[in-house]
Amino acid sequence: MKVRRVSLASVAFLALAVALAVPVPAPAAPEGQITIAVHVSLAPTWFDPAETPGVITPFMTLYALHDALVKPMPGNPFAPTGDPFGAEDVKFSFERYKGGGATTLKARVAAVEVVDAHRVRFRLKQPWPDFMTFYGTPATGAAWIVPKSYMEKVGDEGFKKFPVGAGPYRFVSFNPGIELILEAYDGFWRKTPAVKRLVFKSVPDESTRLAMLKRAETDVAYSIRGPNAEELKRTPGLTLKATLPTFTEWITFTQQWDPKSPWSDRRVRLAANHAIDRKAINEAEYLGYGKPTVSIIPHDFEFFWNPPVYAFDPARARQLLAEAGYPKGFDAGEVATDAVYAPEAEAVVNGFQAVGIRARLQPMERAAFYKADQEKTFKHLVRVGSAAAGNAATRIEAFVLSTGIRSYGGYADIDALFRDQAAEMDRKRREAMLHKIQQLMYERAMFASIVEPAFLTGVGSRMAELPTITGHPYLSPYEDLKLKGR
Repeated sequence: MKVRRVSLASVAFLALAVALAVPVPAPAAPEGQITIAVHVSLAPTWFDPAETPGVITPFMTLYALHDALVKPMPGNPFAPTGDPFGAEDVKFSFERYKGGGATTLKARVAAVEVVDAHRVRFRLKQPWPDFMTFYGTPATGAAWIVPKSYMEKVGDEGFKKFPVGAGPYRFVSFNPGIELILEAYDGFWRKTPAVKRLVFKSVPDESTRLAMLKRAETDVAYSIRGPNAEELKRTPGLTLKATLPTFTEWITFTQQWDPKSPWSDRRVRLAANHAIDRKAINEAEYLGYGKPTVSIIPHDFEFFWNPPVYAFDPARARQLLAEAGYPKGFDAGEVATDAVYAPEAEAVVNGFQAVGIRARLQPMERAAFYKADQEKTFKHLVRVGSAAAGNAATRIEAFVLSTGIRSYGGYADIDALFRDQAAEMDRKRREAMLHKIQQLMYERAMFASIVEPAFLTGVGSRMAELPTITGHPYLSPYEDLKLKGR
């Protein structure tokens, strides 16, 4: 990939060339099967890069089925593709993208121009230092390419039924919510996958995933936590793999902009923060591998501002509620959550109950939960989590701005600061503005952050290579997977 930058007054050009694959000696044919027990219900929406909702889940399948113009790979956060898809496909894929970050991308990109069959130019409305972070990382799915001619033939729904991409694996079959079967594409540009078949099985119950791993019915089991993780560590032949993705969990107060709601009072939101025992949640669920946090921005993100800690202090929480006019507490309604993370949400609910914030848990299947959250249908509290890549700006864009894909409201001064920092070319001034936004989020107690979770994966005895990408929770790239003896 060649990158050329040319500045013309308020217009910035970024030219990205798509390289053809280089012939290499024929490798051994793919053999064997790896079964992966996943913690979520498999949904067709995870097959289409255009619909990525500001979270990492879709990339579990995108790294297998599709390729991107640029994407994170081992040792390279902006690795170029080598597959011979055309510039028209790149342009088409960007223009149909509607997931997380789409509003910001479309507002700042003036045009996508096809230079020739293998070169495309992104014309920006003004210099934008974050273009590659928004475009070229899993902060969004905008750089992931779908074939224009096939999409125009089958349409969006047809594509979800039988996705075609430029990835290392081909779609074979899909039993909605239950099983996805993929087979190796031996012409993949980077390398021929060593494993012939990947089988993703949806197993929402954590204990069942562990039992399958112990019986060798699966080779990998995602998201094994708490007592199950302790048992896995004690089981001969099994390995607990802990990774620290760019992942944070928090509670969103959807009613903080409603003057009639208790949540419009900062003291109430502050009380909720003091009611959460973050250290206990991290130790109980993640065996201490995670990090308690009071920010929705991961510590490892560029432009992260490290806020003072909200202490776990139930007495202070009750005092704040009394000062706000709720000495006996109040009914807070439901706490909606992705069912996978119901234990964490339940721990938060228990902390709330102890200080007088009476709430009820509302667990939902992941795809349905994300859809409802994007459509802003939740009326009370939401346990939100995101492991999407990027930096502080990408996380703020999706969850903090009034226009965010997963935001229930916003503040005019934060929106204005965000617009200013996006156009600021001086890194220190830009960092100061992003820090100011995070300070305002903290001072207003916009969220009740919980933890930066570790992602705990159970690995069976047949697995050899365990490829990883920095900040990415799943075993990727899939073409690097190997079984022992291969």
